[in-house]
Amino acid sequence: MKIFRQSLKILMLSTLLVGQSNVGTTAAAFLDIGIGARSLSMGGAFTAVANDVTALYWNPAGITNISRPSTHFYYAPWFADIDFTHGAAVVPMGRMGTIGIAITSVTMEEMKVRTLQDPEGTGELFEVSNLALATTYAKKLTDRFSFGLNIKLVQEKIWHMNANIIAADIGCLFVTKNKGIRIGMSISNFGSKMKLDGYDTERDFDVDETIFGNNDKIDSHLDTQGWPLPLIFRAGISKDIIDDKIHKLTLAGDAIHPNNNYEYLNFGLEYTFMAMGSIRAGYSNVFLEEGDTSEELKNQFTIGAGLNYKIPRGPRLQLDYVVRDFGVLQSVGGYSLNISF
Repeated sequence: MKIFRQSLKILMLSTLLVGQSNVGTTAAAFLDIGIGARSLSMGGAFTAVANDVTALYWNPAGITNISRPSTHFYYAPWFADIDFTHGAAVVPMGRMGTIGIAITSVTMEEMKVRTLQDPEGTGELFEVSNLALATTYAKKLTDRFSFGLNIKLVQEKIWHMNANIIAADIGCLFVTKNKGIRIGMSISNFGSKMKLDGYDTERDFDVDETIFGNNDKIDSHLDTQGWPLPLIFRAGISKDIIDDKIHKLTLAGDAIHPNNNYEYLNFGLEYTFMAMGSIRAGYSNVFLEEGDTSEELKNQFTIGAGLNYKIPRGPRLQLDYVVRDFGVLQSVGGYSLNISF
């Protein structure tokens, strides 16, 4: 417990370092949205827990904790008719390591194209969508230390324009000798800048508008500004305070250092009864300073629950649910289904 308390103090002190808020200065903001009802109901404090398929997002090294082929599906109907969907699969390969794949999609209903001349709509419709495809490899380098790497394609699309980029996530997980305290770290969305490109950047250019009769339709291309991805550094610690055949209680804490905001902390807990049912709670965005984001997104409480059932001679099913309170934006629920074969 002494090491656990000391490590927790380090996480808290790390958020007091002087930082700089760059809210709204990154592309692919959907990469900031957490994955999985279980991990989100623990306040997103999952970097050092990372023992299910959602570790592909939080800490890719964690998939080495999965002993059987597993799949995970997550759906969250966000406000403003935005649908957030995620699917993933992990396959252990023994001494060769563990591999995984994941797809994340954010979509919304088609919207009218409006102009100054036609404020009610031109009759055309446009769509906005986001997509991330990831492949993962992780391996236990020792019986206590694991390493994982994600390589992913990130795409943003709006009407005729789209942006594509390759990014990487790196994570490690260490299990100490002190009563199973786990320490995890990860860096997410490491890559170059995203730039929109497409049909709307093509223009006819007149070199000199004062000259009549010259070639006024020279093919040209508008160069758009590039924006960085939301780079996130996470450091976490977790411990099973109680772990016997009937009860299991896990506490976890994460320190988050993003490139588009100040540092903050996430805390979470999970209680499991006889490996059949779980209740969870979390408290996130702790120490996020005034003015960094809207009040609705600060000091966010999350709660959730899960059921675990083993089909006789079949796979094990785990169904989880989370509720996140966004204040005046109301609450957002999320559903996860995990299948272990």
